[in-house]
Amino acid sequence: MKRKKLIAIALIGLLASTTLVAQSTQKISLKEIEAKVIENNHQLKITQQQFIEARAEYRQTNSVLLPNLSISHTGFKTNNPVYAFGAKLNQGNFTAQDFDINNLNNPDAIENYTTTFQVEQPLINVDGLYYRQAAKSKMEAIELQNTFKQDALLIEVQKAYMQLQIANEAVKVLEKAKTTAQETKKVVSNFYEQQLIQESDLLLVEIRVNEIENQLAQAKSAVKNTSDFIHYLMGTSSDNIIEPTDKLEATLELAPTNTSADALKNRSDIKAMELSTNAYKKMSNASKMAFVPRLNAFGNYELFDDQVFGTNANSYFVGAQLKWDLFQGGKNVGKWQKNAAQYQQSKLEYEQYLAKSQVEINQMNRSLIDAQNQMELAKKSMEQAEEVLRIKTNRFNQGLEKTSDLLMAETQFAEKQLAYYQSIFQYNLTQAYINFLTK
Repeated sequence: MKRKKLIAIALIGLLASTTLVAQSTQKISLKEIEAKVIENNHQLKITQQQFIEARAEYRQTNSVLLPNLSISHTGFKTNNPVYAFGAKLNQGNFTAQDFDINNLNNPDAIENYTTTFQVEQPLINVDGLYYRQAAKSKMEAIELQNTFKQDALLIEVQKAYMQLQIANEAVKVLEKAKTTAQETKKVVSNFYEQQLIQESDLLLVEIRVNEIENQLAQAKSAVKNTSDFIHYLMGTSSDNIIEPTDKLEATLELAPTNTSADALKNRSDIKAMELSTNAYKKMSNASKMAFVPRLNAFGNYELFDDQVFGTNANSYFVGAQLKWDLFQGGKNVGKWQKNAAQYQQSKLEYEQYLAKSQVEINQMNRSLIDAQNQMELAKKSMEQAEEVLRIKTNRFNQGLEKTSDLLMAETQFAEKQLAYYQSIFQYNLTQAYINFLTK
């Protein structure tokens, strides 16, 4: 009775664990993962903040075009003859009695409150305009770089998803191989009991079963590890094992035909480098324009009173200033030379990056051809290995084949299956990378 109770408890536990496993599996397509990555990925959020920072820097250059406005209120109390005299004049309270020599030399303490409205308007600021253009190019370059980073991240997502597909296929292949090995073990055990084979044959089968179980455990770990990585990319903290809904099959697409240097210039990362180079050029021009005079207009409107925020008297003051910094100890010259060198360096880096990208695309096009050939050969080898296994299994059941030969055929078929799936992965990844490089 006690034994039946233990068996019932074990069955309930088994059913519960099966339910938990089912609940921990999450079926999802590649498109759904990509959408969640774009929405939640931490790295993309960081790059977005970098763009916002660059946009804020560009908006700061509005000061080259827009006026500066300020309001201030100042109060003081003094018996200083000069300040007291001026304060009474500003307040409009000056009388003939204030011209008395004694009052001029020893005035009573006076309170003065001034409200000032001040405006400054840049009129001609050539170097500032160039700095503004440089900031705009930098902002646009970062935006394009972010686009490229997103595309690169999506390639990483596709790679991880395909790795998960392979890991799942490996689990299926190894589970089937385990079943086959266990069936072989039963047959070999029967032969051994009938003394038709030696004990070494039985041990070989048991070794094979152990090897498959070990490989199966590793494949399941790979599924879990890849699922965790995909969750990381999606910005989720779930422990669910992801199950791909898309099949692992070759994506036979035509490779891009126009991969010339001129076509590559439209790629987001290369356009970003071009804009970055343009920013350095504008910076160099701005440092040269620092030798050009600046013209700014200004104006003040002031309210005076002996009471806080009073408006008893008022005055205004307007004007313009033409300022020319002729020499600042060689600072402007050094800055211009530095910016000019940075511009030339950026030009060389752009040309180098463009040439490197062209070489990379040519290599990937050749790799795609190799991957396609490898995939076709792997499929043919898998089919041949399957036929060999079928023949050797039939011969073994008839007592015409050695146990070691049958185990070798089983091992070879499993290996060829995994090699075929790996060749599909390599082909699809190469195709995706070519599309990424020529986007």
